[in-house]
Amino acid sequence: MTVSPPPASGVGAPPSGRRRRADAERNRVAILDSARSVFAEHGVTASLEEIARRAEVGIGTLYRHFPRGREQLVAEALIEQVARYVAAAEEALRAPDPGEGFERLVGQICAMQADDRGLGDMLVMALPAGERVEELRARAYDLAVELIQRAKAAGRLRPDFVGGDLLLMMMANSTILEVTRDDAPAASRRLVGLFLEAARAGGPRSDLPPAPSSEELRRAMVRLAQSRGCAVPSLDEENA
Repeated sequence: MTVSPPPASGVGAPPSGRRRRADAERNRVAILDSARSVFAEHGVTASLEEIARRAEVGIGTLYRHFPRGREQLVAEALIEQVARYVAAAEEALRAPDPGEGFERLVGQICAMQADDRGLGDMLVMALPAGERVEELRARAYDLAVELIQRAKAAGRLRPDFVGGDLLLMMMANSTILEVTRDDAPAASRRLVGLFLEAARAGGPRSDLPPAPSSEELRRAMVRLAQSRGCAVPSLDEENA
């Protein structure tokens, strides 16, 4: 019987560089999956060590893939969730009645905040403009503002309602959820109902206090991002 010689070293096996790249990609995917889960449970201030532990990698591996740390991980892990916000705004704009579309969008946004703490944080923060997730968040907000204008033109929203009022609602809902999530889970829905009732046109209305400016709201969102450990330019640097 003829015995074939053993294959030369390395023949029939993928190059070690290719294996390393495949392992690195698996680690990256595992970190992102873990981050989405942990952020959903605990918000974007969740422990990066816990994310690494669930991904079954070391904290050093996490930082090799995401050298800017929390800011980069938040921006990349939450893209799909923020894309749901864009899709909801696009769907609301297709509604024949813009007033109904607006009310449905508000309900969906607040439900998303309740289901995913990380998304709830992201919707009221402002990350650096170059981040894809920030582009998506801004796109969704622009769509919501367009919907608000249509609803006002149709006489469904009070004429002094502005896009910033929706941001205030999201900020308020985020806080309500943080405080009441475990003990009074219906509190958020109560807030939404009160908000929508106040926003509708028709009937006697008292004048509202002036709405915060876009710059004031952005400064608040940047400050919140910084307080959550996401590195963004300081307010002084932005104004330089």
